[in-house]
Amino acid sequence: MKPNGTTTLAWLLREFFADHLPRIRGVSPNTVHSYRDAWALLLRFLAIRHKLPVIHLELSDLGPDDVLAFLDHLELARGNGPITRNSRLAAIHAFARYAAAGDPEHLERCQRLLAIPFKRASKRAVEYLEADEVAAILAAPDRSTCYGRRDFALLLTMFNTGARVQEIVDIRIEDLQLVRPQQVLLHGKGRKERLCPLWPETAEVLAALTEEAGSRKPLFCNQRGQALTRFGARYLLAKYVACAKAEVPSLKSKRIHPHTMRHTTAVHLLQAGVDLVTISHWLGHASVETTNRYAAIDMEMKRAALAKVGTISQLDAGVSNWRNDKSILDWLESL
Repeated sequence: MKPNGTTTLAWLLREFFADHLPRIRGVSPNTVHSYRDAWALLLRFLAIRHKLPVIHLELSDLGPDDVLAFLDHLELARGNGPITRNSRLAAIHAFARYAAAGDPEHLERCQRLLAIPFKRASKRAVEYLEADEVAAILAAPDRSTCYGRRDFALLLTMFNTGARVQEIVDIRIEDLQLVRPQQVLLHGKGRKERLCPLWPETAEVLAALTEEAGSRKPLFCNQRGQALTRFGARYLLAKYVACAKAEVPSLKSKRIHPHTMRHTTAVHLLQAGVDLVTISHWLGHASVETTNRYAAIDMEMKRAALAKVGTISQLDAGVSNWRNDKSILDWLESL
């Protein structure tokens, strides 16, 4: 218990969120909000588990068994997947590292919390849109209305940039450069900024949108004139995907969300012959290793590779020619 009557846990949490995260580590507001949500859930869970008011919880009420029970609660009671589970655990780990330095008396407890491993999550196949599917979605907004023009600009910018949905809704008018070279400044994860080129069509659409938006507003606004949220962008995408399904039935079998547009941009860049390093910079990946997964999902490139190999009968017919090293190497080079 601290001198002013505040528990050690409450005091450390206050310093962690008010000073350590924003001032010492300089994390983004989105990270602070994510950690805040994780701890709000954890504190409510601990209060029920230990039958104590939240204000009376101490670090002694936060042990590895408590955290493991909380993580199980997230999956079993709240229906969260391993990715969300790991995100909540990351917030606990970050606090444990801070508390270990800020209150060495609890070092051993913090080390035990840090020893809780992340859960391996099965990787879902990356889903992306074919060209006709993208065209159908872009054709869905009614561009005779101001909101239809906004929605078309939103969808076109998502496909052009491959930006994360939060990066899209954070774009302000001053982030746009609509004269040559046409580009947009994106504010990415971890306060990283990057420039992304715009197609002339995208620049023209955004120029028209800025004339309607006014200079002080975010680029994409809701009906109240406030910045569109990522949930609003997700809703609009789902709305136009539902409209496009009538034109392109293949959309019915796909689970489409804003990140699908990001995957689509990456795959279309790959199909156009853009190298992975450039795609990595385009998407704002911290490592090109993250971008490598797109090299394995493009079905058209897989089909082309299969056509080069030939059918089973063609392979069988070629067996008799495998009598010297040169013919084997020639065949391998053709794959």
